[in-house]
Amino acid sequence: MTSGHEKTKSQLTGRKLRVYEIIFEADTPAGRLFDLSLSLCIVGSVVTIMLESVQSLRVMYGTWFRGIELFFTAVFTLEYLARVWVVPRRKHYILSFFGIIDLLSVLPSYLALFIPGAQSLMVIRSIRLLRIFRILKLSRYVGESQNLARALKASQHKITVFLVTILTTVVITGTTMYMIEGPEHGFTSIPRSIYWAIVTMTTVGYGDIAPQTTLGQTLASFIMILGYGILAVPTGIVSAEMIQLKRDERISNQRCPHCLKEGHDTDAVFCKFCGHTLNA
Repeated sequence: MTSGHEKTKSQLTGRKLRVYEIIFEADTPAGRLFDLSLSLCIVGSVVTIMLESVQSLRVMYGTWFRGIELFFTAVFTLEYLARVWVVPRRKHYILSFFGIIDLLSVLPSYLALFIPGAQSLMVIRSIRLLRIFRILKLSRYVGESQNLARALKASQHKITVFLVTILTTVVITGTTMYMIEGPEHGFTSIPRSIYWAIVTMTTVGYGDIAPQTTLGQTLASFIMILGYGILAVPTGIVSAEMIQLKRDERISNQRCPHCLKEGHDTDAVFCKFCGHTLNA
């Protein structure tokens, strides 16, 4: 069966086929050069936008920044139009993830003509650097990210219970601190006291509010120590799920022909329950 990519190429001929191979393929020298040049343009554009936000640099080099940005906008516009022109299923590309990102990378430049400050949205072009996965052959990392997503999904109920417990804890401790310290020490309301409890429990510690009484400081010390333990809980939950996923990947559904039991490793030759040869 031919892949969708091969089917797309089979619908193209002549100049469109050559342009398609350059733009959408990274296995050819021309395709790698195109993707690398595009990535450099993306980095250059994002750096230009960042430097332009510095007041002193904008005063000195504002004209240069605008000229460079116009150049990058023209490059990205032509690139987007070329992608739309070359693909047989244009609607499919336009509504795809990268199609939307490609479009959003050029829209702010034109919106800035009517909406002041809209050019700052052009930093969204940095998302296009995801294409570098194709250049550097990093597709295996995409698989790892999918494993992480599955682990997070598998642990969502445990994490939900954990978050509800934390929310309950900060409400109780915040309310208690409000009763202990009171408005005279900065704890002017229960919501503000809950804010203090969250900041303290997460070990951020802004220091804008601090308990003054001995009892309040004792409670604060308890919350600080509790915070260190709490930070490790979600990491442990997700790590356990990822380990379980790895174990599941090594287990096959193969059934022993002798004892009819399952749960063997994918590379197993003999049944671990009865010792009989598998696939016999």
